This record gives sequence, C-alpha cells and structure tokens, in this order.
Amino acid sequence: MAVDLPYVVEPMTLADLGSIMEIERVAFSTPWSARAYRYEITQNEHSIMLVVRPAVLARSLVAKLRNRLESVKPGPLLGYAGLWLLVDEAHICTIAVHPERRCQGLGELLLIALLDQAMERGARRGTLEVRVTNLAAQGLYRKYGFEIVSVRKRYYSDNGEDAYIMTTPPFDTAEFQSNLQQRRIQLYKRFRAQAAAP
Repeated sequence: MAVDLPYVVEPMTLADLGSIMEIERVAFSTPWSARAYRYEITQNEHSIMLVVRPAVLARSLVAKLRNRLESVKPGPLLGYAGLWLLVDEAHICTIAVHPERRCQGLGELLLIALLDQAMERGARRGTLEVRVTNLAAQGLYRKYGFEIVSVRKRYYSDNGEDAYIMTTPPFDTAEFQSNLQQRRIQLYKRFRAQAAAP
C-alpha cells in the first residue's frame, strides 16, 4: 500500500545508539546496554532492528535527489523495535517509544513493520513475552492476533514479575492477513487525521 505517512520506519544504525539509549533508560526498568544493541545491529544475522522518525520533508528529499550540496539530516528518533528470527518464528524482543510520543500510534506502526519484515523473511508466526501487568502492551498485541499461550514464572529479574507468552496464529491464515490489513488501514487513517489537525 503506497501511502504518504508522517513517519518513516527504517533499519537501526550505529548512529542511532545515543537516542536509543536515552529512550531505553526511561522505557525499561532493566534496560539493554548500548553494547547489546551494537551486537544486534552489526553481528546478529538473525536480528531485525528498526527505528521510527518523522518523515523527511519532500523538498529536502528532492534537493538531495538532485545532488545539491544541501545536506538532509534525519529527523529525531521517536522509537524503535526489534525481533529475532528463530527458525520459522519471529520473536519480538523489544518495542519502545519516546515518552513524549506515546499513544500516537508509533508503537503500532513499529509492530506492523516488524510483522511485515518477519513475513518477508519467511517466518510463519510471531511470539513475544510481556509483563502480566502491562495491560496497554497486551491490548496492542491482541489487536494484531497475539493470544496468551502460557506464563513464564518470575521472568523479569528486576521484580520477579511473571511474563505472558503471546503468539499469533500462522501468518498465512486468511484471518490473520485480513486483520493485519484492516488494522494497517485504520492506523494510516489515524495518521492522516493527525496530520490534518490544526
């Protein structure tokens, strides 16, 4: 679906590490280290790490394409997400959005991008762990077909909290594909409405 969005999702790079760590420290009680992200970006061939930022202004992009000397700097990093491809399963390992940009659909946009990448790479279903108290995240995942399949007791080291294991149905089912397409359309409509608001 070709659509102009106010945001762009692209591969994470080493240049993003500073911004990632700023968000990581406020988003998680047990944050990953910069070294862990560096490994995911440069060495883990089974890892897909993405970032979301504001879309580059069209006129700046045109200038760049015309090889003018004007440099086009990327917009600020607003969030990031990652998954590991484990045989035919896509294990979502992180999703985080800057605290000032939450509840604006960016986490959902990142989730869709991860699911798209997983399907392109041949994964058959998605899975993840989520804190039993993180109702907002569970609600997002349920929207995209994830269901609780089991519990990992005392999974989180900071407070011993349990984790739900959530899994999608197979990606190739008509139900999953239809739901994903409907959710994508709804999210894009939301972004267009946000862009049109004064």
